[in-house]
Amino acid sequence: MTQATAIAIRDLTKTYKDLKALDNINLDLEPNRIYGLLGRNGAGKTTLMSILTGQNFQDHGTVQVFGHEPFENDATLARICFIRESQKYPDDFKVHQAFAAASLFFENWDQHLAQELMKEFDLPAKRKIKKLSRGQLSAVGVIIGLASRAEITFFDEPYLGLDAVARQIFYDRLVADFAEHPRTIVLSSHLIDEVANLLEHVIVIDKGQIVIDAEAEELRGAAVTVTGDAAKVQEFVGTAKVLHQDGLGALASVTIESQLDAGRREQAKLMGLDLSPVSLQQFVVRSSLSSASERVDEKSEAWS
Repeated sequence: MTQATAIAIRDLTKTYKDLKALDNINLDLEPNRIYGLLGRNGAGKTTLMSILTGQNFQDHGTVQVFGHEPFENDATLARICFIRESQKYPDDFKVHQAFAAASLFFENWDQHLAQELMKEFDLPAKRKIKKLSRGQLSAVGVIIGLASRAEITFFDEPYLGLDAVARQIFYDRLVADFAEHPRTIVLSSHLIDEVANLLEHVIVIDKGQIVIDAEAEELRGAAVTVTGDAAKVQEFVGTAKVLHQDGLGALASVTIESQLDAGRREQAKLMGLDLSPVSLQQFVVRSSLSSASERVDEKSEAWS
């Protein structure tokens, strides 16, 4: 692990009975960047974050956070904040008490920011946690995650209870505070297009395996959908990696993993083909499905 690495993961494997939640994962996360950890429910995202935050342990492989194993390491865990959708608090806690407890744990806690966010989310400070609505409970987690200013902050979809306006407040505040106080932020979400512009690096996990580990900028425009006469589409696509395809009679629509230059785009125009951009969410979904199909094919070959 180098000084330029906040988290280093090597050959990480975790199995629950007959389910391999994580399958030989290798990752490096740099400090002071915003990462998107994306994937379907059950893909292994929460298991990975639980191990990185010392709330679970691996069967095989190594995990280092700031150069140290996080499990039962108080000094390392004090530098991490993990906020999840199912965040639990003592039933008799009031909102302001939850923030007071957080301020004792996180040395970079910003009480002024917490108070500002309480107003923006219209959160009643003296109400008991157990009497909060789902959206208000989500707001508590979001506020702790932002105001903690921990060196590494994990958000495991804690904002799902927020409406669209409240989620936008969270996104805007996250970007603004990150600009002033850089740290490593890992944002787990299935609302991919909604968070796409926040992300600097994208990690996609599917069935316990990493299927994408790339700069977000590289993925924007990394795929295109070609639509038109089926024969011409096939000719144009050639040997490009196909992520998805549909057909209706003589028409075809094929999504390929390819960044087309001006020459190729002009060629498509001359052939009467339409080119459509692929959003980050579409790219992630198509890539995950394509990778899953490839794994099935590999197993079929192994069994034959």
